[in-house]
Amino acid sequence: MGRSDVKSPEQLRGGSVAISRFGSATDFIARFALPKLGLTPGRDVAIVQIGDSPARLGSLLSGRVHGAVLGSLPGAIAQKKGMNILADVAKMGLVIQHTGVATTRKTIRENRELVRRYVKTQVDAVHRIWTDREGTLNAFLRHAGSGLDRDLLEKIRDGLLNEAMLSKKQYPSIEGIKTILASMAETDPRARSAKPEDFVDMSFIRELDQSGYIDRLYTAHPK
Repeated sequence: MGRSDVKSPEQLRGGSVAISRFGSATDFIARFALPKLGLTPGRDVAIVQIGDSPARLGSLLSGRVHGAVLGSLPGAIAQKKGMNILADVAKMGLVIQHTGVATTRKTIRENRELVRRYVKTQVDAVHRIWTDREGTLNAFLRHAGSGLDRDLLEKIRDGLLNEAMLSKKQYPSIEGIKTILASMAETDPRARSAKPEDFVDMSFIRELDQSGYIDRLYTAHPK
């Protein structure tokens, strides 16, 4: 996102873009997007560590920075306040395993049923987002605060409803993990030889998928 007076990527030249911290997903996203916009990170545009989403949004709205890497909710708030979308990395083709849930191999070994139930609830929750508009909007209001207006929440939900953003089958992204390892390899040599498959256990989601459970959810309650 660019602030209100930054309406094109070229207007970022000589300015700054806010990320959470160096080495984070927001840092990687900025360094991925800027060259595609014809800008060199560190030379044409300064990348500055600001902190979490509210801090980055606040810095953008106050004019402290020229641009910021923002997710769906703060991005929608920024746009409503007159800020400008300069790049959508999903549309640029970036594949990254971003927000997710992890556990230990020990937990998987010793309490498979607990993990199985959790994965099922995640699949059920994603199905609810895809198929229950009112329920999803009410959940947003409970967790994000009642100060957000309905039009904004509807825009956020609608922006999630594609396989690139919110996959119905919730398989971890091997390609997305490759992206992360490639970015980590610059500072951690171990990432160069690491295999993405070593960081995931597909057995739980595969079990639900192959049983037909997920397909039945969407057949019984289509979008």
